[in-house]
Amino acid sequence: MTGKLLRMEARIAIEPETSLATRTDDSESRRRRELVRTAIIGAGGSVVPVNQANGLVWLAIDDPKPLVPLLDANPQIRWVQLPRAGVENFASAGLFSRSLTVTCAKGAFASQVGEHALMLILASLRHLVAQARIRKWHETEPESLEGKRVTILGGGGIARNLIPFLRVAECPITVLRRNADEIPGATRTLPISRLRTVLPDTDVLVIALALTPETRHILGRAELGLLPSHAIVVNVARGAHIDTPALVDALKDGRLAAAGLDVTDPEPLSADHPLWSLDNVLITSHCADSRAYVTDKLAERVGHNVTRFQQGKQLLGVVDPTAGY
Repeated sequence: MTGKLLRMEARIAIEPETSLATRTDDSESRRRRELVRTAIIGAGGSVVPVNQANGLVWLAIDDPKPLVPLLDANPQIRWVQLPRAGVENFASAGLFSRSLTVTCAKGAFASQVGEHALMLILASLRHLVAQARIRKWHETEPESLEGKRVTILGGGGIARNLIPFLRVAECPITVLRRNADEIPGATRTLPISRLRTVLPDTDVLVIALALTPETRHILGRAELGLLPSHAIVVNVARGAHIDTPALVDALKDGRLAAAGLDVTDPEPLSADHPLWSLDNVLITSHCADSRAYVTDKLAERVGHNVTRFQQGKQLLGVVDPTAGY
């Protein structure tokens, strides 16, 4: 799955209407579909029924199951565009074992997510949750981001968008990724196998990598124990990157100063989950990027890829089936 295809006319189908039957349709869903259609046509492609298509834009986010029989019935499809950066559900459905090119939206939404990560960092350092809950004048000693040693797990678009903010605060930045290719602006880039050696010298840990079997619970009880007690953890990737019971224990016992979580495991959290009651945890409901922003950026990615598809160029956001993202 190289992402480079032979030059060909782009005849693109958009997720069949029948697969929307079990989902609540709303104005944003209709807008997403129309913007994707406009992007395809604007890039010189045509929107066709699936049995006439050589490319497919799949808009169902949470249920990949209908896609598999659709592809079985339409072997002429050479390229599938998925709607989100995370593809773990599609990997488990066996999509990536097929001889076609699959692209996702990785990197497309990174700007808003990078901003959200910065917000969670600052809110955690400034004890925002405790300040907001106490209904009286209550002075606390804020922590400054300036000069904090930041470790980012993942070297994709989120990291690349967050790094410039951190550079303004003169933070030493370590990026851990699958390979050690340098990331612009990072102080150093290391393979993710170095995680345990880096954690003791980390003040702020940001999780911004894809969820794969290898990265599930990458931050477990042992790893949390290696962080300094003043450290904070921010997760804008997937909840399952963190062992949640271990995180709760570390926060309750003072072995970790704070956490900022846009994602959790389980997700959503039950109303009585202990994370809600902790004054050193800020939780946002997997909303680092807005629906309108995601729709605009997905349509933009589709347009770029339709152009590249027709020209036989490397597509953007190609999923590596070996890596799982």
